[in-house]
Amino acid sequence: MINRTYAFGVAAATLLLSGCFGGGGGGDSSPQATPPVTDNRVAGDQQLYRATLTRTSFGIPHIKADDFAGMGYAYGYAQAEDNLCLLAEDTLTIRGLRSRYLGADGVFNIPANGTTTTNLNADFFWRFAATPDAIAPLKTESDPEVLEASSGYVDGFNRYLEEIRSGEHSGRHQACRDADWLLPMEDDDMYRRYFRLAVLASSSVFVEGIATAAPPALPDLNLPVAEDLLTQLEAAGAGDSEPLPFPLGELSIGSNMYGLSAGASQTGESILFGNPHFPWQKTERLYLAHLKVGDDAEIMGAALYGLPAVLIGFNEHFAWSHTVSTAYRFTFYELTLNPLNPTQYLYEGEYIDMTREEVSVDKLEADGSVTTETRTLYRSKYGPMLNFSVSGVPVLNWSSLKAYTLRDANAENSRLLNQFFRWNRADSFEEFVSLHGSVLGVPWVNTVATGPGKQAYYGDLTVVPNVPDAKVTECTTALSPVFDQLATGLPVLDGSRAACEWDSDADAPAEGVFGPGNLPSMLRDDWVHNCNDSYWITNPDQPLTGFAAIIGDEETPRTLRTRKCMQQVIQRLDGSDGLPGGTGFDLANLQQTVLSSELLSEQMARQQVLDAYCPLGTLMSSSGSPVNITEACEVLSAWDGTHNVTSVGGHIWREFWRNLNPLPVESPDKWLTPFDPADPVNTPANLNVLSPLVQAAFADGVKRIQDSPIAMDATMGDIQVSGIHETPIPVFGGEGFEGSFTIASSRSDDLSDGTYDVTFGNSYIQTVTWREDGTPLAEGFVTYSQSTDPASPWFSDMTEAYSQKRWIRFPWTDREIAADPNQVRYQLVELAIP
Repeated sequence: MINRTYAFGVAAATLLLSGCFGGGGGGDSSPQATPPVTDNRVAGDQQLYRATLTRTSFGIPHIKADDFAGMGYAYGYAQAEDNLCLLAEDTLTIRGLRSRYLGADGVFNIPANGTTTTNLNADFFWRFAATPDAIAPLKTESDPEVLEASSGYVDGFNRYLEEIRSGEHSGRHQACRDADWLLPMEDDDMYRRYFRLAVLASSSVFVEGIATAAPPALPDLNLPVAEDLLTQLEAAGAGDSEPLPFPLGELSIGSNMYGLSAGASQTGESILFGNPHFPWQKTERLYLAHLKVGDDAEIMGAALYGLPAVLIGFNEHFAWSHTVSTAYRFTFYELTLNPLNPTQYLYEGEYIDMTREEVSVDKLEADGSVTTETRTLYRSKYGPMLNFSVSGVPVLNWSSLKAYTLRDANAENSRLLNQFFRWNRADSFEEFVSLHGSVLGVPWVNTVATGPGKQAYYGDLTVVPNVPDAKVTECTTALSPVFDQLATGLPVLDGSRAACEWDSDADAPAEGVFGPGNLPSMLRDDWVHNCNDSYWITNPDQPLTGFAAIIGDEETPRTLRTRKCMQQVIQRLDGSDGLPGGTGFDLANLQQTVLSSELLSEQMARQQVLDAYCPLGTLMSSSGSPVNITEACEVLSAWDGTHNVTSVGGHIWREFWRNLNPLPVESPDKWLTPFDPADPVNTPANLNVLSPLVQAAFADGVKRIQDSPIAMDATMGDIQVSGIHETPIPVFGGEGFEGSFTIASSRSDDLSDGTYDVTFGNSYIQTVTWREDGTPLAEGFVTYSQSTDPASPWFSDMTEAYSQKRWIRFPWTDREIAADPNQVRYQLVELAIP
């Protein structure tokens, strides 16, 4: 065991973790560019923190504190030690300082929702969106535990930052340790970040459209015509040539989760599996920690960076996980404008002025000077004005007659932090379930939970605009048919009438959102799941129906991944999956199942494809040129049907299915057996191998491999590697469009370097059950490892274990923690200044 002691002051005798650096959270809408790291606290008001931080193997932090302030302090220190540069860059983002330090033309992106724009547009957006007024409710309406943990986190982060500035931790964080943009955190940075997470699936999808929205410079009297826009979108190949950002298009990443109660468990004890598929880059990574706060809370699990709580986790009483929900968190409103003044709009027979705001952003120029750009941005009573284009076609356009605005339910969600902090403090599974609906602060994810001896629970009790289907029909606009095609279920409402404002439910904790009585949930004695399709067949034996279209679709085809997700449970329960040891799940066969890297598309169609095409030897590509498929057929015939690291040939199938995927699921060119709502697990089926489109998709897939540096007989482990580590680490798994449950996504990799570089997919993985004494037994991974610093001992160690499917035990008891041979204990000593 290694003991480390850090001392920052001299005083009386008690060992204390004391925050001396930063912490002031001013409400200035223009945060200081380079605030110094200083002691802002006078002796009489100094905040004291009491905590211990122990790391076990793979850098897992175990934090014990007397209160939430001390927990946040140790958490902030640990995250800074592991991810200083990434967190510092996020501070620039949420303050709107990217252009000031990184240049206006630099690229800003949010991998989790598909947003890409310039630093300059990002700065204007965040300064306009994450204002003091916007974040104030997150402070004033959050529980005291939230405020204490947040302030503690800031001081813990800043303590580690001061150590770096003082020359400690040699060799660490080379990407930023000497950078002028390595700034100390302020309390308000925490709430800006919370706001940023809240609107991840709503406003922040439209960063560029909001940051650049402006009234027409010249009169524009054109009215939107749905038929014309749909024709233009079809001609532009909308959604094919340029994927739509989530939540308008298909989610390029996803998540899987199971809640297994006694009826699905071989042991008779409940089991939970959780596996969000999030980016391996940026701050939407997940971080594993074990937190114990006095007698008030003990919880272990993962949170997105910068949030000092557990968002997905477990304890003695329950375990839970999340997947991204299909519900929309916002609606568009169409505004009818005053033709003589495009910043006035009609509401209940009168013209109302938009609110205008001058927003200024500093920019670093090529010569090192700093200039300032100012834009005038506008809001309606509903929210920010915006433009929105798809594949170059202006769909939401600000003319002299019409303009578009957005109301975002999660921009109004002040309950977000209370939800997770109260869950972290819950004393029972029943309390966990009750809090889901009573707080109603979950922003954009489904929840599955279970507990020792408890049922399996599912709920999409989330923040959803209260827009019943009848209101959508009553408040339709000229663009409603366009969004019926682009994003089914997303309303474009008439902003001129009060009748089109969001409704409110009596059981909702806030106005304008559905209450739990109008949101889907269920409890079962066997199993529930979600793999990113809607709530409809959470369990196929009990369809959930009758909910508003804005929440999700019903009686529609499920994705191949969702079908694989359900089939795995069904086949385990009837024993048809071929696994030994009887039916039902235990921890071992669950772990084997979820990392199997099988593909539903292969199981449904490989033999048909080989039988139909391989005897021909040559197929015609979509360009009309012949493609020799002989070698590809030989390899695919011997392929084991998975994307495990030793598997040979699966990449050929992937490229075939990549070409086939854009075909609509209802097309007879794709499936001969159409979708049947009475059998959603097994339909559609029977690939139409005689279709010229399917034949061309296979030929094009083979040709893509032939034109790449990748051999036909390459193993997956040779060509699919982590895209974030300097030394190649093989990664198993496939893409959701292939029907893979085990996800490793390289998105639009062009294969020019001869590899699939994984940057999305399986992220935090937990399998949880309970021992006879009631303590949790949990194993899993953080697939990309705990640290983003290449000099950290925890930069790639978990990734290497994951590559080998070497499951990691998450130590829970003091005995387990003490027994870890790699334990590192931090005695962070800093005493109050007398």
